[in-house]
This record gives sequence, structure tokens and C-alpha cells, in this order.
Amino acid sequence: MSITVLDPKTALIVIDIQKGILALPTCHDSDPVVGKCVQLLNAFRAKDLPVVLVNVAGGAPGRTDQTSAHGELPADWAQLDSRLNIQSSDHLVTKKTWGAFVNTDLDAHLKAQGVTQVVVVGVATSIGVESTARQAFEAGYNVTLATDAMTDLNLDTHNNSVNLIFPRMAETGSTQDVIALIEKR
Repeated sequence: MSITVLDPKTALIVIDIQKGILALPTCHDSDPVVGKCVQLLNAFRAKDLPVVLVNVAGGAPGRTDQTSAHGELPADWAQLDSRLNIQSSDHLVTKKTWGAFVNTDLDAHLKAQGVTQVVVVGVATSIGVESTARQAFEAGYNVTLATDAMTDLNLDTHNNSVNLIFPRMAETGSTQDVIALIEKR
């Protein structure tokens, strides 16, 4: 846990806080996770820092060993949770892969805003959050992960991401660590 600084132009990226994902069984209660995401949203918006809300509305077309057993998804499956309180200044991204940078306008949007650092939170830790964080890191952004503002479908994969993967590509800490740095501005 070593969040030391936030760049002057840091964006918050909230991953897959949507009806269909939140209906899945997660290893932590999703309500406090969403609450932490909302705290971060409020802090970023109060300082007029960029906010990106991401939802997933499909999947990559490749074959995998693990097939989806979900069948036809409900019409409101990709609807963002109302607690996010979408604002007109928020940038909305709909992805069809695990990470939010592939085949979306996210990188171009962030660069146009002068963003050099991203804080990534949401569900699921080892899928959407980790993939987006990896892509941000590979694109040259400084990456920060508020690990109490995320959860996964599996505790082992959550812990693997938080303890073994994230420290190699990002600074990690708590929602309060991030908010404290934002409030110092």
C-alpha cells in the first residue's frame, strides 16, 4: 500500500458497476464496494477531475475453455447502477472485452483531457479492473488502484490480483488514501 501522489490531471475509471454484474455472486458484499466507488466519484467530481464510467455489453469473440452459462442477457443487464449518479461531465464507455481501452475511445478521451494518471476501481478485480489497469499501464499512464473499492467473483483471483499483480504495475491503497490526496489539492 503505497499511494504517494496523484498527478495534477488524474482520472477515475469505474468498471462495470452495472445491474448484471452486481447481480452475480461476489467474494465481498458489493454494496460497500459500490459505496467506496461513490465516495471516489464525489471526491473527483468536487475537484472537477475527469470521471469515466464503464459498462460491459458483450464479450470478446474468441474461444475459451470456460464457456458462458448465462445465455441471453436481460435487456437492462448493462445498465449502470443508479448510485453512480451519472453526471453530464462523466465520460461513458461501453466495452465488449475485459479491458476498457480495447476498441473504445477511452485512450483518446484521456489524452485529450491531458490525463497522466488513472485510478481504477470496480468489479471484477481480476477481470475488468485488472485488464483495464494493465492496458492503462501499457499505454503509459500512472495507475492507482483503491483495493477496497473492488471485488471479484472468486476470492483467490481477487487476492492474486491485489497481492501479486497490482504491485507490479500500480500503486495500491484505500479509497481514503486517494480521497486524502485529492482533498489536499
